[in-house]
Amino acid sequence: MKKLLLILLALGTMATFAQAEMKCGAGKCGAAMKSSQKPKTMPKMFQMVPAGQATILQEGNAKMFCPECGMTLPMFYKTNHAATVDGKVKQYCSIHCIVEDMQKGSKLTDIKVVDVTTLKFIPVEKATYVVGSAKKGTMTMVSKYAFANKADAEAFAKANGGKVVDYSGAYKAAEDDFAKDSKMVAKKQAMMTKKGEMMYGKMCQKTDNKFATTAEAKAFIVENKLCKDLNPKQMQAIGLYLKSR
Repeated sequence: MKKLLLILLALGTMATFAQAEMKCGAGKCGAAMKSSQKPKTMPKMFQMVPAGQATILQEGNAKMFCPECGMTLPMFYKTNHAATVDGKVKQYCSIHCIVEDMQKGSKLTDIKVVDVTTLKFIPVEKATYVVGSAKKGTMTMVSKYAFANKADAEAFAKANGGKVVDYSGAYKAAEDDFAKDSKMVAKKQAMMTKKGEMMYGKMCQKTDNKFATTAEAKAFIVENKLCKDLNPKQMQAIGLYLKSR
């Protein structure tokens, strides 16, 4: 009964992805939409926090988006990680994207993770993770959430299931899951890219610009007001299409 009440409480509050998206993108995603337009609403996820509660450590026009997959950082904030790469800070939506960047050969130092309890970044060496809880994961089918206080992690695991481990244990789990999760993500992104192409044709002004990442494409959409009345899922789909073409 207690577990059921916790689940109902977690699901009880509804919000929109669109509200978070409109407050992002170089600090002003809302510029991409007119105030009179009403974005389509979507259910709030456990990972999501209001944009004002998210600490963004990286800089640049695309700072509100994960540099690996392009997802909007406040929407997946409770699984955010950050690291210094070639002298610059990169902020990732998940430990999956940390693994992806490292497998590409990037040298990551000063790795940090968001503490679910305080929403503040902490060094991963001081974090206690819960792997495999009932809470949905980001870019993975096996969730991985971090806590500054081990007691908080143990309480979370007691309420939601999962195994309590340190960063090396969480990284190994993400590394072990990487091939399977990447296949799942690629399949979803392929479907989203096709939908993004159709939406781009109907909802956006045309551009010949080329983009190295989905994050760059999304930042360009926001800055140039390229599309109208997009919710975050639609913007992600169009960003994936623009990056892939």
